[in-house]
Amino acid sequence: MRSQPARRPVDHVFHALAHPARVRVVEQLGRGPASVTELAAPAQMSLPAFMQHLKVLEQAGVVRSDKAGRVRTYHLEAAPLVEASGWLAQQRRMWERRLDQLDEYVRSMKELEDEG
Repeated sequence: MRSQPARRPVDHVFHALAHPARVRVVEQLGRGPASVTELAAPAQMSLPAFMQHLKVLEQAGVVRSDKAGRVRTYHLEAAPLVEASGWLAQQRRMWERRLDQLDEYVRSMKELEDEG
């Protein structure tokens, strides 16, 4: 049995963003820090289930939390999102090059067809 390759940090970010509830949290934190209560208010789930989503985001490094008394406040961490954005940009450049090569190939084949 083959072992799975080690997960890269960007893998954790994409996993963390793979659920709509977690994406909403990231969007909300993009507007500024928020308490668990504020983040959970729009969610249609139990608080324990919502806390699991926050845990996934925190483990991926997408958010961090601070506790002051009884209030836990979450903050967005930009670095992992910037890394994921860079990875996506790199993939886009690669696919644009490949599609340009395919386009050139199709054009050359069409020219050969038109000559023949």
